[in-house]
Amino acid sequence: MQVSVETTSSIERRMTIGVPSDNVEKEVEKRLQQTAKTARINGFRRGKVPMNVVKRRYGLEVRQEVLGEVMRNAYVEALQKEGINPVGYPRFEPKAVEEGKDLEFVAIVEIMPEVALGDFASLQIEKETAIIETQDVDNMLNVLRRQYAEQSAVERAAQNGDVVVADYVGSIDGVAFEGGSATGASIGLGSGQMIPGFEEGLVGVVAGQEIELSVTFPEAYHNTELAGKAAKFDVKVAQVKEQVLPELNKEFFAKFGIETESEEEFRAEIVKNMERELQQAISNKVKQQVVSGLVEAHEFAVPQSLIDQEIDRLRNDAVRQFGGMKQFKASDLPAEIFQSQAEQRVKVGVLFAEVVKQHEIKVDPARVDAKLQEIASTYQEPEQVVEWYKNNKEQMSQIHSVVMEEAVVDFIVEKANVSEKSVSYEEAVRPLANKPKKAE
Repeated sequence: MQVSVETTSSIERRMTIGVPSDNVEKEVEKRLQQTAKTARINGFRRGKVPMNVVKRRYGLEVRQEVLGEVMRNAYVEALQKEGINPVGYPRFEPKAVEEGKDLEFVAIVEIMPEVALGDFASLQIEKETAIIETQDVDNMLNVLRRQYAEQSAVERAAQNGDVVVADYVGSIDGVAFEGGSATGASIGLGSGQMIPGFEEGLVGVVAGQEIELSVTFPEAYHNTELAGKAAKFDVKVAQVKEQVLPELNKEFFAKFGIETESEEEFRAEIVKNMERELQQAISNKVKQQVVSGLVEAHEFAVPQSLIDQEIDRLRNDAVRQFGGMKQFKASDLPAEIFQSQAEQRVKVGVLFAEVVKQHEIKVDPARVDAKLQEIASTYQEPEQVVEWYKNNKEQMSQIHSVVMEEAVVDFIVEKANVSEKSVSYEEAVRPLANKPKKAE
């Protein structure tokens, strides 16, 4: 067998493979003889069909089958001979397949990119720190209470936190516009559900009052036909309702799976959850900066086959996220909408794998166990959760992958230029908006 390799790009190899015709013809002859023993052809007894008849009837089919097998076997042998580790499936391009001539074909394969890791010290990371204050806990309790709040009609003027039930009609230059009208709408004052100025304009109204609101749609409004335009809304208030928050008692605590009569014990559990959320948010922001910084500092091509695999995963995730979307299959989702995200994920995977390889990072089993205990602690019966995970290889593999990613991030952060910034709890749990910057 003859093999020549052409480097067509940093991640693609074009192998031209030649196989002696004898290797193909002997196997074709062998298959035809086997076929002759079992072939059923009218006018001939089984096993007595002349070879020339067998060749006419089955020759092309058998030859195609043999060619496919010979090409696959020769491809695998060529990979081993040339020391090439492919990514994904090859593309075969037959060049010479005529009977009696040496077989020649081209196998085009993608390989993993070679990445030269930069100096992690050039990456600047801003790590936030925060303390959970009493007011933060009070705010969280109010959020939880509002989830179970009841509404009661009041005769007083509306104020922030109330719900105004109203009919309204919106118009621009005196002409009503589509989607600008509603009947019996419940509008939470201070909720931010309406465009700026609308909810603020309803503060102070009473039931039965009619009012005209003058507002301007934001420049970035999703409906471009309305964006930036001034509008008027004629509003007729039907009711003003105040939200009646539930008492902090045993019944309320039980709604969150906490069996206690003590408000202090309930607050302590809330603080635990907030601390967990805080640490997770801070870690996520640090990881986001590490990921963004790595990708920005390393330019390299990635195999499309890996991107395609990631696109398939994202498609399936999207289907699961929206409850199965039974009206169509995951493959019906256009690949283009996932291309950029998939490419980013593949690049991060390649970079993380290279960090693991070059710096020989290993996962500490104790850290895997700690992660498992952390996950289980969020359930009412953590022991059962731990047992379930330990009996599920796929789930344990996922935990192992998460811990490995954390280990890589920790390694890079140790080498990076890290500064700390003290912020409030609310700011700390808010998603990161700014891109990382390189150190000067």
